[in-house]
Amino acid sequence: MRRADGAPESRGGAEPPDRHRGPALRRMGARLQLPLTLLGGALLGVLIMLIYLQLRPPPGQFSLEDVRRIAQEQIASITPSPPVEPAVYAQVRPSVVLITVAGRTADNTSFSGRGSGVVVDENGAILTSLHVIAGADTVEVRFFDGTTRSARVVARQPERDLALLQVDGLPQAVEPATLGGSVSPGDPVLAIGAPFGLEGSVTKGVVSGLGRRFTVAATGQTLENMIQFDAAVNPGNSGGPLVDRQGHVVGIVAGIANPTNQNVFIGLGFAVPIEAAAGLQAPIH
Repeated sequence: MRRADGAPESRGGAEPPDRHRGPALRRMGARLQLPLTLLGGALLGVLIMLIYLQLRPPPGQFSLEDVRRIAQEQIASITPSPPVEPAVYAQVRPSVVLITVAGRTADNTSFSGRGSGVVVDENGAILTSLHVIAGADTVEVRFFDGTTRSARVVARQPERDLALLQVDGLPQAVEPATLGGSVSPGDPVLAIGAPFGLEGSVTKGVVSGLGRRFTVAATGQTLENMIQFDAAVNPGNSGGPLVDRQGHVVGIVAGIANPTNQNVFIGLGFAVPIEAAAGLQAPIH
């Protein structure tokens, strides 16, 4: 219908429809679709987590017995192995002897002395330090079971301060020691002997050095290629064995060094390497 002026008449005053409105709404819906999808996924994840937490069994409760068991397991895992020293001592002690000597000096003055030794074979051979029996008229050996025997000197090695004794028959309980080999600085060692006459004494330490020079106080003799160790030894230990962790004799204790000239131990002990005694056994076999 047209108005009198010829212009088209508007129906109900309504605007004519916009032909571009439909595509614009579709574009807006497409832009909102991705955020809504992400939000829905997040909400679904939260829901799944809440369900899992509700259904998961509660953590186990430790009883006092559980705590005690765990503590015992931890203590057992850090507990060190039993020390080997007692076993080594028990192995070597039956072969270690106390040596008592007596004699007279050049001016007819009587003297006596004590030292240690170690049985080295089943025939009654005993290795000791030469200065222990030097000048003696009588040599008596007392074994770990209290049995005593007279001994005679059958071999000497003055350049190494070593002597080999012989007794007629060993007590049944006596076992010869096992002779070992070389040692290295830091190796643990035991010294077994009779310091001040205290039979069967044992001390432990390490090899402090090799190839040392040592002067024997009793004779003034200088010995070469000695083992230095810090296991405590004192007068009476001379001639006794220096032993490794396997119970093998690696040296024969010769004496101590003390710059104060007192005959007491200050951490410097010296022993003749056992390899030096190999030739001394020849007369016995």
